[in-house]
Amino acid sequence: MKLTPLNISLLLAMSISPYALAEQATAELSAEQLEPKTAENQINQVPDDVEIVTVKGRYIQGYNAHSASGASRLDLAITDIPQSVSVITEAQMRDFQLTDINSVLDTATGINVERIETDRTYYTARGFDVTNFQIDGIGLPLTSGNNHADEDTAIYDRVEVIRGANGLMTGVGNPSATVNFIRKRPTIDDQLLVTGTYGSENNARLELDGSVAITDNISARAVAVKHKQDSYLDRYEQDKNVLYAFIEANLTDSTSLSVSHSYIDNDAQGNNWGALPLYYTDGSATDYDRSTNTSADWSNWQVVKNNTVVEFSHFFNDDWRLRATYSHKTTDEDTELFYVYGTPDKTTELGLTGYGSEYDLDETTDLADIYVNGDFELFGRDHQVVVGLNHAEMSYNDSSLYDYTTGNGFPAMPDLNDWDGNTPKPTFNDGLTGSDVRTKQQAAYFTGRFNLFDDMHVIAGGRYNQWEATGEAYSVDQYADESEFIPYLGMVYRFMPEVIAYASYTETFLAQKELDIDDKMLAPVTGESKEIGIKSELFEGRLIASVAYFDILQSNLAVVDPATIMLPPDQQRYIGADGINSKGFEVEFAGELYPGLQASIGYTDFDIEGDDVVADYTPEKLLKLAATYEFESIDGLYVGLNMRWQDDTSRNQGVVADGFDNAGQEIITEQKAYAIVDLMAKYQFTDDIQLTINANNVTDEKYITSLYWAQGYYGAPANYSATLSWNL
Repeated sequence: MKLTPLNISLLLAMSISPYALAEQATAELSAEQLEPKTAENQINQVPDDVEIVTVKGRYIQGYNAHSASGASRLDLAITDIPQSVSVITEAQMRDFQLTDINSVLDTATGINVERIETDRTYYTARGFDVTNFQIDGIGLPLTSGNNHADEDTAIYDRVEVIRGANGLMTGVGNPSATVNFIRKRPTIDDQLLVTGTYGSENNARLELDGSVAITDNISARAVAVKHKQDSYLDRYEQDKNVLYAFIEANLTDSTSLSVSHSYIDNDAQGNNWGALPLYYTDGSATDYDRSTNTSADWSNWQVVKNNTVVEFSHFFNDDWRLRATYSHKTTDEDTELFYVYGTPDKTTELGLTGYGSEYDLDETTDLADIYVNGDFELFGRDHQVVVGLNHAEMSYNDSSLYDYTTGNGFPAMPDLNDWDGNTPKPTFNDGLTGSDVRTKQQAAYFTGRFNLFDDMHVIAGGRYNQWEATGEAYSVDQYADESEFIPYLGMVYRFMPEVIAYASYTETFLAQKELDIDDKMLAPVTGESKEIGIKSELFEGRLIASVAYFDILQSNLAVVDPATIMLPPDQQRYIGADGINSKGFEVEFAGELYPGLQASIGYTDFDIEGDDVVADYTPEKLLKLAATYEFESIDGLYVGLNMRWQDDTSRNQGVVADGFDNAGQEIITEQKAYAIVDLMAKYQFTDDIQLTINANNVTDEKYITSLYWAQGYYGAPANYSATLSWNL
């Protein structure tokens, strides 16, 4: 890592800033510093007249979170976790109307949101696909490596992003990042928050969020959302309904049980499947209007998700706790899709072909997790340990139908610049294909935080994963039977009262289905993640700063054996080779930079080796900045800025065909570096009523949302909204 002026300044700031430890700052907080309606204070006088304040509630308002539960089952502050961790708080989500996971992850340090279509999205971090998404710390990798439809954030209190491999809590997947959604739970005081939004393209949203104590031992929270909006894209519109309920009962002073259910129904009309062609037959770039959409006027994609979660928690004593969780999740997708492929002629704009399909999916996931964690004393020092078991099963059935007989299944396309989506709807009766897959994961994990000597802690543990898969997906056998032990090792040293240094090593694995020359299945792809860094709590814990250097290597990736490269695909065999190697650094600040100024700032800079395609389409420099300022002179007035910047990306699309003067010339699609700037102004009329005005992409930047695929479409132009919130 180069010692740039930015890095040197950060290290100096960490080493000389005078402030107390976070633990000391917690005791010094007054009730006024806590979020309203979440604090419960009990003050007792002791004989020596020392006042003791016990605080139950969130640590502090704003963009500063002090803990993250998705990195381990240990009760650790963010500064004590030997990996890069970011938290997008509820305050940040509300300030900038981050109502879906794509907009939330747009603000997360090091995460790149690859919007390949309107209703299908990939995510990458440090050069690798992000597939591990958890809810309250449990989950499985995304089935197809991407997210379908719009996942609403109204039911979540915050979103944690743990970058690098997360070997303890997942084990299976890529060494990229784990995204952990923390659900809302009942608040201490009764409340009802009503929020209404209206904006550009008929963006209308109503959200209700209420919490109530039913009895002294039973409390509940419920969220309901209705969200309808048109789009800057021709023919595209969404209609979304969200319902969420969480009921918690204290069975005894030390035992609690909760049951929750979430329901999300996202109905999209005019959604695209695939996207716009990005070049003409002569190799020059296309330049469509931002509103151009390849969808037919009958295209639709409905996704319904249900998730039921049961949690049981028991404290054996002050030091030891048991927690068990069971989750049952279903996803039902029904679609009628229209794809456009080919390369248009620059003069006539013709040469494209339509391609209709009906796609249906039914997915069921059952997850169970149980663990015991606690503190113990050994050799005169306090330590922590966690031991747990995890079981997960998933069934996945999908089907695709086409129209090969009526002539409507593959129509010749007119000029996309003038197309209104009018094409006869195919009769989807032909070419039935699909998947019928079952997977099972069983794991045992343990970890301990050992206090070796003053200010030095070692976090060591591992996870034994057994992964099984059976079935067939589009005529490809999905059989897999792998087991791996995933080690984890981290060290944290507090070399100054305010500053810690850390180092960590962990792994992930991903089963492969390819066969070697002896017809034996290749060993899993292994991801290794090494990271070193420095973290600090500045200004009495109100600001967390960190700098990290990472080195990630993917090993044993299946590539075609050169001895079989001339054989038909079904006869080719594979060897294990090195995959992507990603090296770089990240700098992050989160919290109160200055009295009244809340900010979350993250900068990522890395290099990818081993795959030129990935290196080209992945932005290797990312800057994320979100900040709000409360005017001291005008009570209740806030202004804010939310900005993301990425460097240039590109994609090699092949070469120009014969018949052109530049035949054989490489076709390169380029997206120059760009920044998307959003602005916010908020006024607090009373303690309970506030109005927020949001302006997005205020510079009206035109950009391709992703070059992850060979096609793409343009991001939204400047748009605006107003949100009124009333806390009853």
